[in-house]
Amino acid sequence: MGINIGICEMEAKNSMCKDLRSEIIKVHVSDPAGFEDIVQYEDVVDLETAKKKVGDWESFIKRNRINPETDAVYMSKVKKDEDIALLAPVSKKVCTGWIMMDGLSDDVKKKILDKANGDDIISGWDQLEFDEMNELCSKCPLSWDKGRGCIGAFGPDTSKLPEIAAKYSCPITASAPVAAKSHKKFTPEDAENLLKEIEILKTALPKEGKVFVNRYKGPVERMEAVAKISIAEGCGWYFF
Repeated sequence: MGINIGICEMEAKNSMCKDLRSEIIKVHVSDPAGFEDIVQYEDVVDLETAKKKVGDWESFIKRNRINPETDAVYMSKVKKDEDIALLAPVSKKVCTGWIMMDGLSDDVKKKILDKANGDDIISGWDQLEFDEMNELCSKCPLSWDKGRGCIGAFGPDTSKLPEIAAKYSCPITASAPVAAKSHKKFTPEDAENLLKEIEILKTALPKEGKVFVNRYKGPVERMEAVAKISIAEGCGWYFF
């Protein structure tokens, strides 16, 4: 497993993804009780029934562009009118657990969010295509990793850099493996101290040997970039 470095983009002043991440589009709840009138339903045909009805299964999934690995036939994915007419009578309405948040009151939204976990929330950011995300990241002032985004590699969890940092009294860098496991969040004030450690490490690594300079120059530069962004944007950062 590796250790990475990230910026708390939701705390940053100029984060280009913050508004999109804050825009909650839909939420999944495992128990829809109390939300029956707003939860989404899907017309579904179980796989066995669908295969019996359509006959030539390979032709059916090809003409409707349905994933061959599907566990059921969702009527919203069926494109051909003749197949819709064939399967609609045997479809059943199934609760998906998803609730669209647009138009709901703040009170109802809070109740829904209280029943969901973080993995079951779709934001405006989640709805972007991969290329769209990359384009936005490349323009963002928080994109400290050479335009690739605000997350980058510190190194493998077997990295000797924390050990070297401890030797030269650089406690923040030395704590990276522990901080990653404990999910500790560092502050802009910690970032100022990290910059001091960076200067020490830049001098220390050549003393340890050329191999360590080559191996850890990148992580040191990335930590420096994170620290500068943290200070400029007034946001936290973390190892993970």
